Amino acid sequence: MKRAILLTVLLVLNGFAITGCEQEKKTAKASLSVVKKYAQATVLEGVVSNDKGLIKTGMVEATDENGHSIVHAVVDNGHYRVDVPANTVLPILLTFVSEPGAEKLVAAVIHDTITQYEINPSTTAIAKAAKAMGGYTHANMTRAAADTIHTPDANKTTTGWRGDPTTQYGGWH
Repeated sequence: MKRAILLTVLLVLNGFAITGCEQEKKTAKASLSVVKKYAQATVLEGVVSNDKGLIKTGMVEATDENGHSIVHAVVDNGHYRVDVPANTVLPILLTFVSEPGAEKLVAAVIHDTITQYEINPSTTAIAKAAKAMGGYTHANMTRAAADTIHTPDANKTTTGWRGDPTTQYGGWH
């Protein structure tokens, strides 16, 4: 009888310990989603192009994910430069418009260490696909880029590649 009570107490305590561990795991996962932002004022720059080449004039606007304007700049001979203030939370979108009613081109900024961004139909397709997948995260942007870039099937494997395959993948030998 004492053994049965002791066993019951141990099982109940073990259940509390497991529940506590599960709670700790959930808390740890929640704390992993760190908000990225620019610690200091940062210059983002690049070129704007379409299928015909550089787009000479227009406006680039940096907005947050909800569409609130952060800063804008004029495109000069296909080039833009925006000064993003310190403490700007990522992701931000760089949106190009040449004239009212024209199609917008977009590039999503998700990393605080990258400062050069092209804005073109490919970056627009990738940003739209990532948004449709649930948001502008690194995983979604990577998957969207892989899905939107049209690579011939023959180039997706190393079977036709002549050379040292280890150097192709970073030289791991």
